Amino acid sequence: MLQNNPELKSKIDQLWNKFWSGGISNPLTAIEQITYLLFMKRLDELDQKRQADADWTGENYTSKFEGSWIPPEYRNQPAPEKFAIDKRTLRWNEFKRMQAEEMLLHVQGKVFPFLKDLNGAESNFTHHMKNAVFIIPKPALLVEAVKTIDEIFEVMEKDSQEKGQAFQDIQGDVYEMLLSEIATAGKNGQFRTPRHIIKLIAELVQPQLGHKIADPACGSGGFLLGAYQYIVTQLAIKAGKSDLTPDEDGFVRTSIAAGLTEKAQAVLAGSLWAMISTPPWSAWG
Repeated sequence: MLQNNPELKSKIDQLWNKFWSGGISNPLTAIEQITYLLFMKRLDELDQKRQADADWTGENYTSKFEGSWIPPEYRNQPAPEKFAIDKRTLRWNEFKRMQAEEMLLHVQGKVFPFLKDLNGAESNFTHHMKNAVFIIPKPALLVEAVKTIDEIFEVMEKDSQEKGQAFQDIQGDVYEMLLSEIATAGKNGQFRTPRHIIKLIAELVQPQLGHKIADPACGSGGFLLGAYQYIVTQLAIKAGKSDLTPDEDGFVRTSIAAGLTEKAQAVLAGSLWAMISTPPWSAWG
């Protein structure tokens, strides 16, 4: 059981935190996208195991990643073979080695459509997956999620070998814990605002140096940090700093206040006010 494996619980918490901070704040959407990734990982693992078993016993086995795959939208076009994709590139262990931007495009445009078409266009599986959408928005989030899921599977395998619990049972425990996060919606009714939303709100409110900025239920301090970064960035721009580049959310931000005058730093330090405890009726950060 997971209560006896704090390492596994910690990894699952990390996975949830990455989705929250990566911009997927709806727990139903998060569990949906996590499930797709878990399926991709498990499909590759089972396929490799069955191939190894077949090699050992001398039986025939055709890998699900053998040959090429033509996306359904190209099958009725002239020369559809020119749109064929090598199935080996659709394996988890193949695409996880790609660079972040390439990986996101590959999973969105090839791996996920392949999964939806896995059992043929007329299968029940394909029918139920018809409206499924892969919506992980950021390359960095996908890379971190893939890395964490690999770590989760390593811990599950270790737990299975050392404690004799069936791997499938541990998988069930993991999925139940993921589902339990939907019921608790964060932790005890406390919701974290996605960072890109915080940045947008700061952009709309436009806090200025000297304003009093208070968060009576700051949680992890996301809004205060967002206000701080906005103010520091605007001061840096006014001072002539021109090498600032947009972050992964498309916002220009810096947290470096060393270039500010001592007076400006003192004013800024006295601008942010917070109450650390987070009551259930309001959780901001």
